[in-house]
Formats: sequence, structure tokens, C-alpha cells
Amino acid sequence: MAVAKYKRVLLKLGGESLAGPGGFGISPHMADEIAAKVVAMRNLETEVAIVLGAGNIWRGRDGLAHGMDRATADHMGMLATVMNALALADALERIGITTRVQTAIEMRAVAEPYIRLRAIRHLEKGRVVIIGGGTGNPYFTTDTAAALRAMEFNAVLLIKATKVDGVYAEDPHENPDAERFDHLTYMQALEMRIGVMDATAISLCMENDMPILVLNLWQPHSLEQAVLGEPIGTLISR
Repeated sequence: MAVAKYKRVLLKLGGESLAGPGGFGISPHMADEIAAKVVAMRNLETEVAIVLGAGNIWRGRDGLAHGMDRATADHMGMLATVMNALALADALERIGITTRVQTAIEMRAVAEPYIRLRAIRHLEKGRVVIIGGGTGNPYFTTDTAAALRAMEFNAVLLIKATKVDGVYAEDPHENPDAERFDHLTYMQALEMRIGVMDATAISLCMENDMPILVLNLWQPHSLEQAVLGEPIGTLISR
């Protein structure tokens, strides 16, 4: 049996990964597909924590464009991430994976409050921990929440799962011949202003030496290859 190189990882998923046709809402079918991919990682005895975005339900910039207060728009996005977390947890539970949903904004009727040591204990017991509510603070993205939680959980790798198979010099949808990078340093990623992760998250990872692996979520076996340490995607590290 293959042995995982990375024993504890944090997986960052965009809300769009759960979306139905048109890129909006929550599709139970897509939740089931993601759950199957997480199970494949767990079968390699890797401890998995997940942070979700909310782009399939609410985009704060749309509210800002209409004059909405930034803090209000961000709090709405945080609440939307909890809906995504519950949907993914349900999909995992239905195929036999024990989960715990924790939220940075307390809502005890539906999820545990985020407590670092409790989350780590859940991981040690083999449960998948799904974090909703971002950091609990406005002005911070879910990318930054993922970087922060990865450090708090003592994860050894932050996986940013996207729709593309790595970081490119140009948008590969606009230029099919764009160069793809196998590796970037943190400074290179910051200087390039890469679109797959915000600068605050990258800076936080750089300060704490947390490697980031950008890969295509929908490429077959991509998450398994990632935890096995096989060459895939773009690694951002020192």
C-alpha cells in the first residue's frame, strides 16, 4: 500500500466547487464528488482539515459594488461558508466518514465553535474537520483563513484546489501556450500577484514556512498524488 508523505494537510476549496450549473448554489451531486476525493485521501491515512469559500452563494464584491458596508458583506460571506461546510459534512457522513464542523462565528445549534485543540484532537481521532466562518473577522479572505488554520493545526501542507492544474505565467484560458510553473518561491508568487491565492495568505505561509500546493481538484487522483508527494501542480515554498 502506498504511504502518504504528508500526514496532516489542510485542503482549501472554493465555494464554486460545490456549485451546480451556472456556478451558483449547492449541488448535492458535486458535494458527493468532493466527498469521494476526500475519502481517497483519508484512505492513505492522511489527516484532513478543510476550509471552504462561499463564491457559489455570495460574493462580497457584488455587495460592495452596490454600496454595501464591507464588514456586512464579509459577514454574509462567512455565514455562507457554513452552509457549504454543512453540505460537505453531510456528503462525507453518508459514506461513512466521521466529520466535525467548526465555525469561527458561534452557532452552537448547527456546529461546534472553533477551538484549536479540540480540532486537533478530532484530526488525531481520524475525523475530517471542516471549518466554516473564515477567520470570524471581516477584511480577511477564506484563503487567509486556510493559511491561519493550517498553521494552527500543525499541518505539513496547504493544498489550494482550483479549476486549473497549477500556477501559470498568464491565464491559460486566454493563452493555451502559457508557461506553467512546477515550483515558485513565496517571493516569486507575491511579485507575480498570482490570482489563485491572495497576498496576505501567501505572506502568512512565507513567515511560517508553510508550503502551498496549487492543483486541479477535478484532475483524477490529484489529491491522492498530492499527499503521496508525487509531482503535481505548482508548489510554492522556500
